[in-house]
Amino acid sequence: MPQVRREIARAAAEQQAPPSLRLISERSDSDDGFTKVLFELERGGRIEAVRIPIHDTHHVACVSSQTSCALGCTFCATASLGRPRNLRTEEMVEQVLAIRDRSKLPVKGVVFMGMGEPLSNLEAVLKASRILSTGGGPNISGGAITISTAGLLPGLRRLEEARPPFRLILSVGSAIPEKRLEIMPIERQHPLRETFAAAARVAATRRRRLTLAYVMISGFNTGPEDARALKQLVGDTPVIVDLLDVNPVESVHGRFVPPDSKELGHFRDALRDLGAPVVRRYSGGRNVEAACGMLAGTG
Repeated sequence: MPQVRREIARAAAEQQAPPSLRLISERSDSDDGFTKVLFELERGGRIEAVRIPIHDTHHVACVSSQTSCALGCTFCATASLGRPRNLRTEEMVEQVLAIRDRSKLPVKGVVFMGMGEPLSNLEAVLKASRILSTGGGPNISGGAITISTAGLLPGLRRLEEARPPFRLILSVGSAIPEKRLEIMPIERQHPLRETFAAAARVAATRRRRLTLAYVMISGFNTGPEDARALKQLVGDTPVIVDLLDVNPVESVHGRFVPPDSKELGHFRDALRDLGAPVVRRYSGGRNVEAACGMLAGTG
């Protein structure tokens, strides 16, 4: 930086902290190019992030915000890892930088959908997102940074107050309370009806549709009654529904399987009454356990 005086640059270099992440390994799925990266933390423990290819033009970095997750969603491997530790802001930023430095294509998006519940570590996630979206940092558009949540009400209220420029995704699981509780214990403390209303207010501050992530489990949450419950929950709220296949993760319910094409077709037909976009999302990297719900810090 020629505009910075030499002695100032030298002093800054001397005070700069060394990286707090050590890259252990990376594994790419030969089928779709998704790459899982394993890091060791300076304070102990391991986390994973994923490099997601988009149309052969750029990458999106899926990063972790905690070392595990305390919410106990039964379709997610991260929930089996024990008590989580919040990552520091720099540990989240460094995941993106490491992925960027090893990418042939530019990194133009970030999703906080890796290990952990981002709203459990919200202030650090917001700070990392601001750093990532500044001109002096990676300069990723705020609209290309996404924060995902299973529905922590205090965090949603904080987002409504802060009005950040980042996107929000709310994980549904099921709009039937008893079913949701069966796979997402957070339903007991923060019922979906309340968290949906709070998340919708957050999306409204940005004049955007609220994105709902719906993990499909064959024979469990893809029936006509599930579609009716989702329609009743959504009402007139502008939403986008992202349908994702559940991935093979051992849980207290045994091995979940996604719906076949016939079951999926019936469910999508039933969702037409929503009057909202319903998008079939691809969850890649399954062959290297990099897909949604499969991250467990094991490489």
